[in-house]
Amino acid sequence: MPDSKRKRGTIAILTGGGDVPGLNPAIRAITIRALREGYRVLGLRRGWAGIMELQRDKDADNSDNYQYLSEEIVNKAGRTGGTFLHTSRTRPSHVPKDMVPDHLQSVYSDDINDLTPEVLKNLSFLGVDFLIPIGGDDTLSYAVRMYQEGVKVIAIPKTMDNDVPGTDYCIGFSTCVTRTINMTNTLRTSAGSHERILVLEVFGRYAGFTAMLPTMAGAANRCVIPEYKFDIDKLTRLLVEDRKNNPSKYSVVLVSEGATFSGMEEMMFRQKEKDMYGHSKLGGIGEAVSGKIKEISPQYNNGKAVNVITQQLGYLVRGGDPDSIDSIVPMAYGNLALDLVLKGIHGRLVVLRNGRYDNAPLDVVTSSKKLVDLKKYYNTDRYRPHYKSFEFQPLFIMTGS
Repeated sequence: MPDSKRKRGTIAILTGGGDVPGLNPAIRAITIRALREGYRVLGLRRGWAGIMELQRDKDADNSDNYQYLSEEIVNKAGRTGGTFLHTSRTRPSHVPKDMVPDHLQSVYSDDINDLTPEVLKNLSFLGVDFLIPIGGDDTLSYAVRMYQEGVKVIAIPKTMDNDVPGTDYCIGFSTCVTRTINMTNTLRTSAGSHERILVLEVFGRYAGFTAMLPTMAGAANRCVIPEYKFDIDKLTRLLVEDRKNNPSKYSVVLVSEGATFSGMEEMMFRQKEKDMYGHSKLGGIGEAVSGKIKEISPQYNNGKAVNVITQQLGYLVRGGDPDSIDSIVPMAYGNLALDLVLKGIHGRLVVLRNGRYDNAPLDVVTSSKKLVDLKKYYNTDRYRPHYKSFEFQPLFIMTGS
């Protein structure tokens, strides 16, 4: 139980960007530790949207914007996937006119508006002393802005792509890799039964870690990733060869959603409409690769086309409960954040580096990019991972910061 005699202040938590398994365990860890240390805990709802849209009126109904957290609330959600605080891709520094909250429409009328002044006033209105955002590089890039504006921020990295700079691990990655391996192994029975090539589209806008690790683990013959523009003719030849050499007459390739092949000018988008961070929704590269493979395959298969099975794994790998790593790491990250709060330290990102928990300057999120090191880990001739030694490598091999 919290010690009511101690009133140390208020900690606010938010989750932004895409959902992943492990968010609720992180919220639970922060909340339970904070309450027991004498803090009040607020859950800001729907990412940055909740605090941006709040009305500074004691009589206003702000139940859609925040809630007080208790041990009972977080214990119920702590073992489940997703985020019970909900999430969004709201970016308060770049708000289109039609998304400005109704009560601010008379104040902000530009095509794109910076509502950061409102966010700062709203945090002050709620009496927030420390802000703990959990998210990927988009959510955390705005957290850097908050810190620059004087907010005491301690951030936690989360993303299936595992591409937040400064850390070897982001919440959600292990479950994504585990699910990708399991689902690939499930689908290979259909590929083998029909002697087809199996093309699976996986997450990875700019970084190919979610395709690389399952392939390294033996789930696929080949993978193509955003960091390297591949030759579709060569990929087809390799997959036909893999199929021929397999007694069950099938082969498998994992295709990152951000991958492109020679002749493509840009990534393939499911829709052109962009979110506030400038990202359009990706999707369709798996279908494009499949169509090309079937078209080209007769050249390498005695004139006969090879049929293809295509599947976009998408939300199947990000929904549901977390695996063991995404249950343990969020618990540790949450407690690391509270360690920093208790020491009065802020402007930090909690991280895992070289197998040890640590923290790094928050602005590492915006000062660099985290991508697959092609020279060290990707065979650009064979379209598959390669490595010289596992000695002293991080748990997930090529994910070192």
